Amino acid sequence: MIHKPRGFTPWVPLTMCTEQPIWQHIVLTAYGAWLYGDLRGFRTRHHREHVEGDYKNPPPPEQYAERERRSKREMMHRPASFPPRLRPVIGEALRERLERNGAMVICIAVANRHVHLLAKLPRTQSRAWTGAAKMHAWHQAKKHGWSRKLWGIRSKTLRIKNRAHQLAAFRYILAHAEEGAWVWRWTKGYEPRG
Repeated sequence: MIHKPRGFTPWVPLTMCTEQPIWQHIVLTAYGAWLYGDLRGFRTRHHREHVEGDYKNPPPPEQYAERERRSKREMMHRPASFPPRLRPVIGEALRERLERNGAMVICIAVANRHVHLLAKLPRTQSRAWTGAAKMHAWHQAKKHGWSRKLWGIRSKTLRIKNRAHQLAAFRYILAHAEEGAWVWRWTKGYEPRG
């Protein structure tokens, strides 16, 4: 018998997937971008421990300082950030791989330590497809001189509820250009490579 990790979903191409694709706002983070004890707030795995504050109302700086120091000591690699020269490479690689799997990508923003995507893909395939896209992006970055760990574990996926939510997410992602992010958006006449 083959052991499958809890929550494991095998990768399935869209042509074989019976589930209807849905719009999702996907957030990917660089390795070490958000640690336990972070001043912006944090959550423990499966929310096993109540943690005061969040990024809008952060906890007092000294409250979780020791936990943040311990998290930094336990890191196996230096924290990663996406250098400006690699942001287009990473963004194009993510888009390319997601579209090859069958997703419809509308916009991408690659900032210093995180990536935002707005895409239409099957909900059950979100983790598998973004994982494959992250791996492809790492290989492309490696061709351009990157040699360290690039990605944090998993991704955050927010299901788009309605058209107003989709437009708000679209504007939010494109607004990252004001912070220096590399931004790509779908334009009329562009045909996805599917």
